[in-house]
Amino acid sequence: MRKKLLLIVTLGIASLASAQFRPNSDKEWNRIEHDEKRFSFGYFLGTNIMSYKVSPKAQNNNIPDSTPDDDGVNRYGLVYLQQESKPGFSVGLTGKLKINDNVALKVEPGIHFAQRTLTFQVKNAAELDLYQREVKSTYIEIPFLLNLSGNRWFNTKPYIQGGFGYVNNLQSNEDKEDDNNVGVFRTNTHNFNWQAEMGIEIYFKRFKLTPSVKGMFFINNEIVPDEPGTVGYANTLNSLQTRAVVFSLKFE
Repeated sequence: MRKKLLLIVTLGIASLASAQFRPNSDKEWNRIEHDEKRFSFGYFLGTNIMSYKVSPKAQNNNIPDSTPDDDGVNRYGLVYLQQESKPGFSVGLTGKLKINDNVALKVEPGIHFAQRTLTFQVKNAAELDLYQREVKSTYIEIPFLLNLSGNRWFNTKPYIQGGFGYVNNLQSNEDKEDDNNVGVFRTNTHNFNWQAEMGIEIYFKRFKLTPSVKGMFFINNEIVPDEPGTVGYANTLNSLQTRAVVFSLKFE
């Protein structure tokens, strides 16, 4: 059902964009006054997919000629952690300061809901035990971005933008004393990322619609180590860093 809905939305946007792209000498240029504003505001809705970049600790992998760079892989070269990501939801506001016709500064505060399932492989005697942790995250993000756009062609304008952001995880569990020994997976509350985005602005008579795709990459290590006596879980990891792809529709 979700795939069908996404397909319908995509086809609908493509159809509308095609109508805006079609050259026509009699075509009306929509919302010209909007481009002349120094300040503009809007909002966005989207979906995201988030996963972790994993850097595990050494697990006595017994790989011939292995080095410390081979941390956390087994004798088959596989990491002792598997993860599964579920689609999440993103929503937020947009603010734009126009510098000139092709350059602008933007801020897009938003909130991202994400859920990941981590499966830890812990070797116990001759067996390999699997332990799962559901990691739910609610990220409040404040990014500061540089926007570079092409010249407007009828009622469309392509752009790219990038910058850095501060991210606060409301479900980090960082301040809890309990750890994975009692089922609590802890990550850092305060985080930072860099991001890059591309999209196309489509001008309609009453509003401007901007489909976009963005990549977000956390800079800092998010993992909070377990207590020394806890076997496996966070103590098998050097670092976890979120990577995300966000598809969004912006309205102004």
